[in-house]
Amino acid sequence: MSRVNLLRRWSVAIVAAAGLVAVAHAITPAELLAEYSAKAGAPAQPERGQRFFNTGFGREFGWSCASCHGAVPTKAGADELTKKVIGPLAPAFNAARFTDRARTEHQFRLNCKDVVGRECTAAEKADVLSWLLTLKP
Repeated sequence: MSRVNLLRRWSVAIVAAAGLVAVAHAITPAELLAEYSAKAGAPAQPERGQRFFNTGFGREFGWSCASCHGAVPTKAGADELTKKVIGPLAPAFNAARFTDRARTEHQFRLNCKDVVGRECTAAEKADVLSWLLTLKP
């Protein structure tokens, strides 16, 4: 086998493996909600999630999740400091939301620390996600 053919085969194998890894990380918002609810040991409560989302926490700026995502996060929001546009948070309005476990966890970790001053609990994540899943076009 020529060196070029060997390189092509390796390239195809690497791309295929990367695709399998990406598929392995894909998740639906409903599956993620089930995981958070299981970790919390209780069913999610959408009303509590909406309240949490709109609560201003007594941190430096009194931010809430709604400060950047909007009180009803079905439209684009904007970061309070950088003014960077943030796509809709509700999965029915943004199909990419809550479909990557690692990215979701990363965003929860960053945003909860910035807004709430600590990491959010599994129950808080479940509640917020369950509320977001109730928002429909």
